[in-house]
Amino acid sequence: MNLTIKEIQDRITRITNENDPFLEQCKDDSRKGVQQLVQKWWKHYEQEKALQEQFYGMLSYERKAHAQGFHLIAGVDEVGRGPLAGPVVAAAVILKEECYIPGLTDSKKLTAAMREKYFDLIKTNAKAIGIGIVQAEVIDEINIYEATKLAMKQAIKKLEIEPDYLLLDAMKLELPISQESIIKGDAKSVSIAASSVIAKVTRDRFMQDLAKRFPEYGFEQHMGYGTRYHLDALQRHGVTEYHRKSYAPVKDRL
Repeated sequence: MNLTIKEIQDRITRITNENDPFLEQCKDDSRKGVQQLVQKWWKHYEQEKALQEQFYGMLSYERKAHAQGFHLIAGVDEVGRGPLAGPVVAAAVILKEECYIPGLTDSKKLTAAMREKYFDLIKTNAKAIGIGIVQAEVIDEINIYEATKLAMKQAIKKLEIEPDYLLLDAMKLELPISQESIIKGDAKSVSIAASSVIAKVTRDRFMQDLAKRFPEYGFEQHMGYGTRYHLDALQRHGVTEYHRKSYAPVKDRL
């Protein structure tokens, strides 16, 4: 092969098929630099293949619902049950049937930067997105479990398209819509994973905005969870209107 390593690099990065004749030619090139390019290509290819298999594996619940005659399937999930401050946020997401978002999974398994990336990809690949937000004062009134269900119902109601089937992460809702509750659903269903990312990014952004109003609490660091920093700030500065007064660590400081 008369091509330079730079020329080979330019061509090999465009290959998408493992049986591409040019890739076979590169395998026979004795130059170390070319062999490194081949190894790099195969590593990337295997990673992409694994992500593809994971994505299509996480469509099994959606496929089952489609086979039963449902076509507007909403994944529903929430974030923020445990924090001492801030709202509980739920999201409902109806993805396009042809969507492909490799690597999408439970928001807790993704970095903040990855969640932001997937947030944008989900918006591009969604037919409809609804968000429900229930603030601390309501959580104190009706308890976190009921507040979570309320946020989920709000999210579903705010969908521009009415779903005919719900996939929920370990919850059942009193709604006249067919539904399936899946334990650890945010790691098993693409639709629920999408809703978990939308809910998480939405809530984190809310807490980051809150941090600007109450910088002494460090909300941007812990998102309202009961870290030592947060507990110390509560001790020093007291309780805000965004704290959950029914939660023991906050109640103890009233």
